[in-house]
Amino acid sequence: MDKQMELNQERLRLIGKFKDVLPETIAAELKVGEKAYADGALSAKQKRLIALGVALGRGCTNCILGQSMRALEAGATAQEILEVTGVAVAIGGTMGMAESLRVVKLLEELGKI
Repeated sequence: MDKQMELNQERLRLIGKFKDVLPETIAAELKVGEKAYADGALSAKQKRLIALGVALGRGCTNCILGQSMRALEAGATAQEILEVTGVAVAIGGTMGMAESLRVVKLLEELGKI
């Protein structure tokens, strides 16, 4: 399995490139995300954990890495993130398990587990 932190760094580099070539598009997307993930009836942390669950269900590597990192930044613990992977396994079976291994590897690389 690839190093997840390296994949995440490449993801961030490419987002920077995207900002360079389509600044208005990325600005609009960031504005939507800013509103969607703001504290409201649900906290930003809860919303990031939900987004991680959706990303795991969709099998989106970039989304899984991004939402894992953003959940941590929003104050989620490794245990909370791992519980999201448990739900992904319950809903998605072996595919949920396969995608969840990426999160386990990322948390391992970050020294969280």
